[in-house]
Amino acid sequence: MAWDPRQYDLFQAARTRPGHDLMAALPPLRPGRIVDLGCGSGRLTVELAERHPGASVVGLDSSPEMLAQAARADGRVVWELGDIGTWSPSDPVDLIFSNAALHWLDDHATLFPRLFARLAPGGVLAVQMPVADREAPFRALLHRLAGQEPWAARLAGRLRPEAVRPPAAYHRWLAPLAARVDIWTTEYLHVLDGPDPVLDWTRATALLPVTGTLDGAEREAFLAAYAEGLRALYPPEADGRTLFPFRRLFIVAKARG
Repeated sequence: MAWDPRQYDLFQAARTRPGHDLMAALPPLRPGRIVDLGCGSGRLTVELAERHPGASVVGLDSSPEMLAQAARADGRVVWELGDIGTWSPSDPVDLIFSNAALHWLDDHATLFPRLFARLAPGGVLAVQMPVADREAPFRALLHRLAGQEPWAARLAGRLRPEAVRPPAAYHRWLAPLAARVDIWTTEYLHVLDGPDPVLDWTRATALLPVTGTLDGAEREAFLAAYAEGLRALYPPEADGRTLFPFRRLFIVAKARG
């Protein structure tokens, strides 16, 4: 999938607010090494570096397009092209931070204990993930259209199943390893501007498997049908803005030591 930093940043304030909320929930710590997994365009990574000027900070992402923009943000952060699924640091890390990235990976029962094992004694794993299961109206519509002709054959298997598990599952995986685990969900009511704002939101994320597979008139027809359905699901308010509820899962786990 080709990520578009400009499309992703159309709703920059709404997308970064959960990351700021995750930072605010961090316990007191003086990290020597910080890694931001799935750093994207690097805004939150730079803020982590500013909050902890004595730490070495790495931003890791699989998108060259995102990292190209991140590299212009701060020369002190080390920006690395890499896959979270195979990431293995040479030394333990004091803070592993990940905002809206780990839901793109499968098998969280293996992934989360593996990441936690990369922490130094007393280190912290801090994660935020969208909970965009099929019950979310925009997600249900996307799957329904993708299963219809004339797109079903080309889109078969392209939409990923929901990887995020219920909060209790993460507690069961991490609590036996950690000194402390805090897990909670928050539903944000995003107030979006523009004629088709939910379409614009999903074009940067959930729609990528579709727009990366379809092309030409076929892609435009799908986007037109999706936009029409989204307008019915999320009609504009009297002031012209659109309300978009969006639920997110937060995890802050501290290692023993």
